[in-house]
Amino acid sequence: MHRSLLTPLVIAVSLGSLAFAGQAQARDLRMAPGVPPAHPAYDPMFTEFAERLAEKTDGELTGNLLGTEVANIGNMRNALRSGMVEVGLFLPAYFPADLPEFNLVGDLALLGTNPHAMGAAMTEYIVTCGECQQELKKLGIVYTSSHASDLYRILSTEPASSLDDLQGLRMRVGGPQYSRWAEAMGISPASIPVGEQYEALSQGVIEGTIASVADIISFRLDDVLNHITDIQLGTFHSTISHAVGQQAWDSFSPEQRKAVVESSVEASAAITQRWGYEMADEAREIAQESDIEILEPDPELLDATEAFLEEDLTYAAEQAENRYGVEDAASKIERFQGLVEKWTGIVEDVGEEPEAVAEAMEREIWSQVDFSSYGT
Repeated sequence: MHRSLLTPLVIAVSLGSLAFAGQAQARDLRMAPGVPPAHPAYDPMFTEFAERLAEKTDGELTGNLLGTEVANIGNMRNALRSGMVEVGLFLPAYFPADLPEFNLVGDLALLGTNPHAMGAAMTEYIVTCGECQQELKKLGIVYTSSHASDLYRILSTEPASSLDDLQGLRMRVGGPQYSRWAEAMGISPASIPVGEQYEALSQGVIEGTIASVADIISFRLDDVLNHITDIQLGTFHSTISHAVGQQAWDSFSPEQRKAVVESSVEASAAITQRWGYEMADEAREIAQESDIEILEPDPELLDATEAFLEEDLTYAAEQAENRYGVEDAASKIERFQGLVEKWTGIVEDVGEEPEAVAEAMEREIWSQVDFSSYGT
């Protein structure tokens, strides 16, 4: 009689202990989008990443999103290396000397004509680029995936639709190729952090910014802009959507690493859809409501831009070799161009749907990867 009562109690305690042990194994990762909540890199890129990761790992890996007061884009490298942040948005363009191999193709903004294709092409290139992986290893960062913006335009306080209009205007630029393009067009480029462009425009420090139309939403630029020049200036794709600190990555099992990557790929496709398509359309509506004039670029400006791109690919290769010691840069650029063409075709086939693009990326890229050794 005494034994029959004890047995259920022992079973209950044992089950409770197992449940507690399972909960103890759950890990709440410190995640840093590095941008304000209104930016798509916060929602959906990090909110969806955390949700999908928890689902794929059955709650073993969850996320706690940190604000910009803890980690922002500018200090993300140190935050990841120190372990203060375990997963964060990392922009290699901010660190050209540390990541010349990555930025060789990340800086080729004007090649972008389709946001989903650019995010996917960038992902395949970096995953299969041994030199890029070595650079990241030195920084203590593991690569997961890239995303891309909508096609950049000229957002300005002054009309900027012709070469004559552009002469002498001061404009914020977001990367080396944009800076070179601006100088070639007669613009005075200014390296101003994206979060400071509102103040710079409102105070007259600059007359324009070469940026995503979606910045009208992300950074409330509708109050300080008068014009949008509808010239297509490529995508910003020099991104690591969810860079993982080396210490955190090394602590994951191969199954958890695979879940991290899959969650990142899916969240990257989601932000590209949001930033590259949906927000761009919404921003145009806001621009019209705010009486921001949308200007068509002058044909002479379009011709000058096309000529610049053709010459700049050669210049980019020479600069990478001479300044940073990148070997065989021209053939690497050619390989990246081939991946852009490949993924443009894939996206045309599957449609500009984030789920379909993510599935294609996992099939074409990550199915070839051994997660027991990748990133270690």
